[in-house]
Amino acid sequence: MNKLIGALPTIGIRPTIDGRRRGVRESLEEQTMTMARMTADFLSEHLRHPSGERVSCVIADSTIGGMAESAACEEQFKAHNVGLTITVTPCWCYGSETIDMDPFRPKAIWGFNGTERPGAVYLAAALAGHNQKGLPAFSIYGQDVQDADCKIIPQDVQDKLLRFARAGLVVATLRGKSYLSLGGVSMGIAGSIVDHTFFEEFFGMKVQAVDMTELRRRMDKGIYDPQELDLAMEWAGQHFNEGPDLNPQERQCSPQQKKGVLRESLLMAICIRDMMQGNTKLAELGFGEEAQGYNAIVGGFQGQRHWTDQYPNGDTAETLLNSSFDWNGTRAPLIMGTENDSLNAMTMLLGYGLTGTAQIFCDVRTYWSPDAVKRVTGHQLAGAAEHGIIHMINSGSAALDGTGQQKDAKGMPTIKPHWEVTPEDIKACLGATQWCPAIDEYFRGSGFSTRYLTKGGMPFTMSRINLIKGIGPVLQIAEGWSVELPNEVHNTLDDRTNSTWPTTWFAPRLTGKGPFRDVYSVMANWGANHGVLTIGHVGHELVTLAAMLRIPVCMHNLDEAALLRPSAWGAHGMDVEGQDYRACQNYGPLYR
Repeated sequence: MNKLIGALPTIGIRPTIDGRRRGVRESLEEQTMTMARMTADFLSEHLRHPSGERVSCVIADSTIGGMAESAACEEQFKAHNVGLTITVTPCWCYGSETIDMDPFRPKAIWGFNGTERPGAVYLAAALAGHNQKGLPAFSIYGQDVQDADCKIIPQDVQDKLLRFARAGLVVATLRGKSYLSLGGVSMGIAGSIVDHTFFEEFFGMKVQAVDMTELRRRMDKGIYDPQELDLAMEWAGQHFNEGPDLNPQERQCSPQQKKGVLRESLLMAICIRDMMQGNTKLAELGFGEEAQGYNAIVGGFQGQRHWTDQYPNGDTAETLLNSSFDWNGTRAPLIMGTENDSLNAMTMLLGYGLTGTAQIFCDVRTYWSPDAVKRVTGHQLAGAAEHGIIHMINSGSAALDGTGQQKDAKGMPTIKPHWEVTPEDIKACLGATQWCPAIDEYFRGSGFSTRYLTKGGMPFTMSRINLIKGIGPVLQIAEGWSVELPNEVHNTLDDRTNSTWPTTWFAPRLTGKGPFRDVYSVMANWGANHGVLTIGHVGHELVTLAAMLRIPVCMHNLDEAALLRPSAWGAHGMDVEGQDYRACQNYGPLYR
């Protein structure tokens, strides 16, 4: 399922031990290696790569008691593409002699909380060594004392192991990949001013800048698999439900013209996918260079207006690429940002990396207060929506999974990891979606836009990366829920804007302070016109990931006591938010 160049990263488990022999080290070998095997087995059982494969763990060939064994472990890890490490120990070890010194590799230390040996003492000593050398590491230490022969990982330790590992895998997976910038700046949107240095220094990625004429060339010169296009057309003909055409009669397309527009739209999806990850079929057709692709793990399509004034828009292509299925069945989403908003696209990629689920790219369109809803519709908002709602809507990259038609084990609406999506889920998502002819005043070259309404009651995390001159990137996070309104209320509100686009009504969780004192303040403090909705409340995991990437979090509604950041953050002041800014500034971008 991983079609990008480069082996998937593995997790390295480093069992460290007291180096003193003549009884001390020998008595700890079995306990230390058991701890390492427990960690590896637990992570392998519970983690998948976002592409769907199971995560592999590599345990050092021997326990690590000093410099020589630490170096041997490093050689072993290099051969197995280890992208992050977890050092485990139940005892005292020689601190700075046994730590992981790779500057780019996320690292954590689990010090066993037992009374027989001082695992906590080593944890503190090793972390001090990391901090003194400028190599931030995460501290994992169980709250309750365990017996030395205990074969159980405590729940609080499990939670920290998983949070660290999921975030670390994202960091390791991004390194060496590329962002495909298909086009340039769309309508002056700041996020589509693609900053190559930002990608290089913070993610270890390159940017492949390609003019949209390359997409046009591939479409016009037959640089695609014609049989796959036929398959896509047949599939769309069977499953796409055409929505209302809201254009004036004289500007509406004929059925034959609509078929041609649909063909162009599906062909765009095929060609953009091939540009991102390559396609060996193209080599068989005589296009060897084009068959390679750009090894792009994420991308953005400018579209407006240099493309959309004369060609069908990118809505259908972006929607299908970002969904967890297409005419070939289920597959990993291909993250593609509307209007080449690279910052929103990267935020989508982080959410996808943590969850393996399709992401919803949104315009953060309108704040509807309870009073305004009451005035316009006569309806009194209640439940999660009682303090107001935000209209999340976008004409392009809102994945079909965002309909909420997939169900979890309890029968509740959700967005599944793509490897769990069933044919029934696909049918339900398509059945809840209409494909509306694009509004001519926006898209002179026509096209189709998707129209659906997200089910209510789904936990979502809204997030967005912004670039701030003098600071660099910052991350915004707002956990909340989708809201389901009565049909007549939704229709009244939706008809006031472009009702041919998909809608999610979102209610953030309020904390009573700062930008989360009310829903209006969330909207007023959002840093751009776009945002991302990720299924689940994963804000704490985004915080951990942001710390690894040295991106401070400027806005969140999370429990600060539950945040997991490197131990060095605590040495950067007393206030938690200030710590994050000062630590990120101190250490600088990960790949600088």
